Amino acid sequence: MAKTKRQKQKKGFISPFANYWTKENYIFLAIGIVTLIVGYTFMAQGKWDNPLALSVSPIILLLGYLVFFPLSIFYKRKKVK
Repeated sequence: MAKTKRQKQKKGFISPFANYWTKENYIFLAIGIVTLIVGYTFMAQGKWDNPLALSVSPIILLLGYLVFFPLSIFYKRKKVK
């Protein structure tokens, strides 16, 4: 049997995304989660033909899914020189 070299494991694995996610990214993510909760809450109110459930809640959900979640992923502050 061939002997294999064992690689030493580095203590304290550092994620490559550690420097990428900043406080602003987490704020945008929290805003997105809150907008989804509000949108689904509006959708659950009243009867099925409620104008709040048919027009307002889909707009709020689209705002959360198409604006705040991508913004939380792709937002990166420009470095000041």
